[in-house]
Parts: sequence; structure tokens; C-alpha cells
Amino acid sequence: MLALCRIYSLSYISTSPEDVRMPHIVFGKKIDLQKFSKRFQPIFQKEPILIKITTVFVDKDNLTALLPSVVIVDIHQQFLIEISTSASKTTIRLYPGTDPEKTDGVKTSIALLAKQIMCMSPEFKVTKTNLSDYLDMVMSS
Repeated sequence: MLALCRIYSLSYISTSPEDVRMPHIVFGKKIDLQKFSKRFQPIFQKEPILIKITTVFVDKDNLTALLPSVVIVDIHQQFLIEISTSASKTTIRLYPGTDPEKTDGVKTSIALLAKQIMCMSPEFKVTKTNLSDYLDMVMSS
């Protein structure tokens, strides 16, 4: 399945510089979080940065999911990635209740999650992001 994800179309719009503080990726379609949680494959990367995302918690209304994440480079960081949905879009970002340092590892973890979503649902297109370099990097690997 992941091999099929190497062929993708990113037609996204970079966000303004003030949005750089909160890394995010927005898809122009709503994801069914219950279906996603059932199909989710744990993410474990050892090199060049240790990244671990092993589970998904979906709220009862199927509007928000939280994914506990660990990134280790020079520092050990534990944080939550949030997937939130509305009628017409899905946003992946850092959960506001956690505030990790926005390192390359943290940004790569969000991009790896977006890659998994695009692999599961090739019709999902990125419409807005400030992580385009990280998406390009994970999609080409």
C-alpha cells in the first residue's frame, strides 16, 4: 500500500509566515475518523529521527482524534497530534494542550501521519499547509 503512495498530487497553498508557529496540514475533504482509526498502522521510524505514533483515540462524536506521539532527536518530546474534522475539511496539527518544541522531528511526525491518510484515501488533497517541505520529504521516501 505504501508503494502506491509515492504517486501523489500536492496542490497546496503555503500559509503566511505568522502560521509557522503551529505546524498543520489541511485536506479539502472530511475524513471518517472511526474508519481511519480501524485502518491506522502504527508509525515507527528509527532513522534519522526516532518517531513513534502507535495509537489513535477518537471522540464519541467522530469529530476529533488524538494521537500520542514521541519524537527523539537531541531531546525527548511527548505530545499529541490532533486530527479535527468539519463538514468540508480535515486538519492535522499539534494539539493545543501540548506545546512541544517545533523541531524537524515534530514536523516530520505530522507529515508522516498525513502520508498515511493520503495512502489510505488517495482522493484526499492538501489544500493548505506550512509543512510542504516535510510532506515532499516523506512522500518521496
